[in-house]
Amino acid sequence: MSDRAPAGQFIDAAIGLLRRLRDEEADSIAAAGTLLADTVADGGRLFAFGAGHSSLAAQDLVYRAGGLALMNLLAVPGVVGVDVMPAPLGSALERVDGLASAVLDSSPLREGDALLIISLSGRNALPVEMAMNARALGVKVIGVTSVAYASETKSRHASGTYLKDHCDLVLDSKIAVGDAELTHDDIPAPFAPASTVVTSALLQAVMATAATTLADRGIEPPLLRSGNVDGGHDWNARVMEQYRDRIFYRH
Repeated sequence: MSDRAPAGQFIDAAIGLLRRLRDEEADSIAAAGTLLADTVADGGRLFAFGAGHSSLAAQDLVYRAGGLALMNLLAVPGVVGVDVMPAPLGSALERVDGLASAVLDSSPLREGDALLIISLSGRNALPVEMAMNARALGVKVIGVTSVAYASETKSRHASGTYLKDHCDLVLDSKIAVGDAELTHDDIPAPFAPASTVVTSALLQAVMATAATTLADRGIEPPLLRSGNVDGGHDWNARVMEQYRDRIFYRH
């Protein structure tokens, strides 16, 4: 660890990762934003899924000021966030074969929709099967993952494959295996994870691309405003009424 303060080191590490995304993932971000814009223009619905802490980036897209109103959370009980008790149960559920099928069978996902699947490692059964089964339904799948895990870890799915192997598009978050940016001579484990910061920024870049792509086609993007600005609630009520058949978090 250098003499620089750890706070500065972490922020510098996050900035470095964001610069890599800007420079190395520009084409993938553009393609993902275009795919979402195509889905909106064609009458499809948008969904996001993530397990554990990967769910934080998914939740950040839903009912979000400045975000697309059509983005819905595909929730799996006991897997979204760390509210399940005991917390390690959520990690165990990610490894359960067949859970993705049960979730999709009871979800509103249908052909023509788009699904963002966020999994840092992409190695567990749940995200792998979610991608496989969603594509079989005719859903376009965008995987958000760290591709490095595929070469440095073993898949936990029976097929030996990873999330990245079952997507229409893959966004590589560039996060190192283990998700910790800092080390210290007197601390036995690496620390300071950056995946939430980086993945959220990556996805907001995709949302910005989708919104501007729609606007460039002469389609007003269905954006939400902050409820804490004057007129925000009225604006959101109009948008949600206009797209009520494609929004599931208000039912």
